[in-house]
Amino acid sequence: MERQHSALAMPFASPNRTARVAILLSTYNGATYLSEQLESLIAQTEQDWVIHASDDGSTDATLEILYQYQRRLGDDRLYIHAGPRQGFAANFLSALKRTKDQADYFAFCDQDDLWEADKLERGLAWASAHPTSTPLLYCSRTRLIDSTGQLIGFSPLFRRPPSFANALVQSIAGGNTMLFNAAAAQLLSLTPFQVPIISHDWWSYIIVTGCGGRVHYDEYPAINYRQHGNNLIGSNSSVRDRLVRLQRMLKGTFRQWNDVNLEAVSHFRQHLTHENQRILELFGSARRAPLYRKLSLISQSGVYRQTLPGNLGLVAASLIQRL
Repeated sequence: MERQHSALAMPFASPNRTARVAILLSTYNGATYLSEQLESLIAQTEQDWVIHASDDGSTDATLEILYQYQRRLGDDRLYIHAGPRQGFAANFLSALKRTKDQADYFAFCDQDDLWEADKLERGLAWASAHPTSTPLLYCSRTRLIDSTGQLIGFSPLFRRPPSFANALVQSIAGGNTMLFNAAAAQLLSLTPFQVPIISHDWWSYIIVTGCGGRVHYDEYPAINYRQHGNNLIGSNSSVRDRLVRLQRMLKGTFRQWNDVNLEAVSHFRQHLTHENQRILELFGSARRAPLYRKLSLISQSGVYRQTLPGNLGLVAASLIQRL
């Protein structure tokens, strides 16, 4: 039987206040780096924010650290909630559903990274230049750091434009880089609780592009993405990461991910633009088609990955029935 949070272990704050940015912080046994991350949030040049920490059942000092910062910041700036204990993606989406009406913008936040001081400001500068009625999603490249905070590299730099045709077969940015507006939050909050998704960041990219929103990929890395043994999802930038992706494709993992994503997208079909409904149908047909028609349908659908090796991998996955 799943353990329940006690009232003493999970104090809820007073009614949530509206802020320009709701920072959705997902925590689970993150005591090692959590204080550093919280300090980087406090140091943001954009100060109209509220942190909603959704803890997924931590057994280390994570909650104690959150309580300390809640006392320091006030319970109207840091809220602590009980997560659903169904994995990181479900935890982020539950936090979004809980707060979707309480801010103008929202930012996913991991527990162990470090934000540059202008992280929120950069996202807001782009988003505020577009109509609020349009779903907007800002994301970026990341700077990779080790467990001590030392620079060890960067995530891949993507040049091709973000689109639904790309989102169907590739996630281009981590959720820790994302900032999105209330229109995007309302869309994402429609995700049924019982529908599994691969990751909240890939899902956000799929839904915002699919439903006619705008996505901006910032080449400047305003996130220090910590690489360590407990990372749930890595940077996907090294040769080793590429070999891991190849192994996953050969084992059918990529195909399984597509199965999950397409099932989830089916619940949003009525929200997709007509063009994206066409792309989705062609892509689905290509996956089911005999080999002699598969590549033709893939070409008609227009789906693509960001790099030449990625697109060659897409062709290879089609040929060996791993799409």
